[in-house]
Amino acid sequence: MTLPLTNDLVFFDLEATGLNLTRDRIVQIALIKLFADGSPQQELEMKINPTVPISAEASAIHGLSDADVRDAPTFQEVATKVQDFIGKADLAGYNSNRYDVPLLQEEFYRAGIFFDTSGRRLIDAQQIFYQMEPRTLSAALKFYAGKKMENAHDALADVRATVDVFTGQLRHYAGATYEREDGTVIEPFADLDAVADFCKDDRFLDATRRLKRGPDGVPVFNFGKHAGKPVAEVFAKEPSYLRWILEKDFTTEVKTLVQVIEEERKKK
Repeated sequence: MTLPLTNDLVFFDLEATGLNLTRDRIVQIALIKLFADGSPQQELEMKINPTVPISAEASAIHGLSDADVRDAPTFQEVATKVQDFIGKADLAGYNSNRYDVPLLQEEFYRAGIFFDTSGRRLIDAQQIFYQMEPRTLSAALKFYAGKKMENAHDALADVRATVDVFTGQLRHYAGATYEREDGTVIEPFADLDAVADFCKDDRFLDATRRLKRGPDGVPVFNFGKHAGKPVAEVFAKEPSYLRWILEKDFTTEVKTLVQVIEEERKKK
């Protein structure tokens, strides 16, 4: 269908050195502009030299390395070009309201440009998806079992609903296959071992996701000032950080894991 535009609309996406909105920088920007007057759409894509290193985790996701953007212009050098391309258009993206828009604003501010969004429509396809297809137990019960949730948040009612949801999932996905990011095709509902493996998220080392595996499999922090840094390296340089974790309100699982990591580090 033709979008009923009353204003130009720019869809855009950013790749960056990481996920921190104030510390990280853009390494690639892509924009597609749809015109309210029906003119042919325009596209703009550029690699950007962030002037700071790209984290290994970010590089593993978008595939761009420091060498790939070394000769690219900085954002400050192309800021006016990007601003002119967007013009007075509304903005759209996926998870853009929480990530792409504020990250783009930060880059503009550093380039001396105040990028005002108060008068623009901000369209976020992810928010539409989440709100129209809610991931609640009530929504799952309706979708998989065709039942209406009664007494939500009563423990027994919730667990009964969960049994119905899981039974419905096994029926709904019987014989289904799933392709992982590496191209491997699996049958996640072949048996309960397969289901359990499908539910597992090997990226994180603890239930609260304070620790995770880095690109090389080494445990790294997933929070605070040392986010993304190897746990053992941090403890070697800053022993007080281990003591701080053990004294603060972290789970027993996290405290046990960091102690094991520290003991293994000392043995090497």
